[in-house]
Amino acid sequence: MIPAGFEAAAVDGLGGSRWLALRRQDALERAAKADLPSEADEEWHYSNVQSLELDRLVPAAGPAEAPATLPSAAASLVSALGPLAALVVTVDGAVVERRVEEGVALQISTLATAPEAPECLPAVADGADALSLLAEASVRDGAHLVVAAGAAVEAPIVLVHVVTAAATDRLVAPRTLVEVGRSAEATVVEVLVSGDHPVLVAPTTELRVGANGSLTHLSVQELGRQADQLASQRATLERDASLVSFVAALGGATARQRTHAVLAGEGAESRLFAVYLADGHQVVSFRTVQEHVAPRTVSELVFKGAVAGEARSAYSGLVHLHHGARKADASQTNRNLVLSEGARADSVPNLEIEENDVRCSHASAVGPIDAEQRFYLETRGVPPTAAERLVLLGFFEEILSRAPEPAFAAHVRDGLPARLAAATGGTPEVAGSGVAGRPSTGAP
Repeated sequence: MIPAGFEAAAVDGLGGSRWLALRRQDALERAAKADLPSEADEEWHYSNVQSLELDRLVPAAGPAEAPATLPSAAASLVSALGPLAALVVTVDGAVVERRVEEGVALQISTLATAPEAPECLPAVADGADALSLLAEASVRDGAHLVVAAGAAVEAPIVLVHVVTAAATDRLVAPRTLVEVGRSAEATVVEVLVSGDHPVLVAPTTELRVGANGSLTHLSVQELGRQADQLASQRATLERDASLVSFVAALGGATARQRTHAVLAGEGAESRLFAVYLADGHQVVSFRTVQEHVAPRTVSELVFKGAVAGEARSAYSGLVHLHHGARKADASQTNRNLVLSEGARADSVPNLEIEENDVRCSHASAVGPIDAEQRFYLETRGVPPTAAERLVLLGFFEEILSRAPEPAFAAHVRDGLPARLAAATGGTPEVAGSGVAGRPSTGAP
């Protein structure tokens, strides 16, 4: 199924390298033969696909220029991170700025100018759904980051993806490829921001970590309330490689995130974290896969969120332990707070185990704020609304304290009071009461 705006001419108008144009055309042809996903599909069961209004969309094309200043949400985080190893800025999916500090063992190239496809770029998938293929057909550019083997990049590498008003009624498809060489280390921070205009954003991030390498990947999504998101992140870890991934999903009308970690080498470790907060009529959904292919691999997943108003969140996760993944150790935890009668949270953990000598656990919880914690605060003179928000801040603090980059955690933490005030009523000042902006009670 192809929306009317996705005729071949529109896709050809995205420009770039010949191989990229051929790849887009291949994706478009496959999309014409594929079905749109629906809530009948397990993969998309909770994703509210029907609300996306695909008929109004066309690929985001046209000139893109570096903004004179970054949007405030992105600028505040970039400033808080301090000195950077590198900065990449994309506008409506096109790379408009890239710079690397002198002496940093990092190469940054763009897909639009690359003479051939990077080896780490996956082929257009057979059997993919039409939405994924349309996103592939809309890729006009992308950033390819390669950290040299043995290098330790100490300062953060930051990518800011800006979606402008010019992309109204467009499908914007930012693309990021990150390769961390053997025994190398790096921290990559991605920020996705837009104004309050209708747009579908489909960011795709591919992470490859070489043997004994280490990657910290942090991302924050702060889209406007009319924007929809279909995000995908896939990580492949070789022998003794490690990944820490932290996602903060705060904006958008319908925001979907798919996270897939493949522990392909013996001794690989992945730790996946996420926080999300939805209010009004927002829909936030996560689909995760922890795939253990090799023996002695370790994966941990902790996702925590809250919903208010008539918002909805959904988590669907799979831990897949392949035959041969002996002594693998996997855990999966999803906890949700429902703050009002009209809100809803669904949590569906799944296990697929093909090996005997493994450890595997999962836990999920959906419920209201702990009444005992709220009562404890109220008996000490804290007003009921403020008590509720303090408990909420404590709920999120448990996971924010595990973010490996303090400035990133502080950025998300500092934005919570205003969001919590909007969700529960009251003022941000009351919501943020506590010592140094931190709550005075633990997570429920």
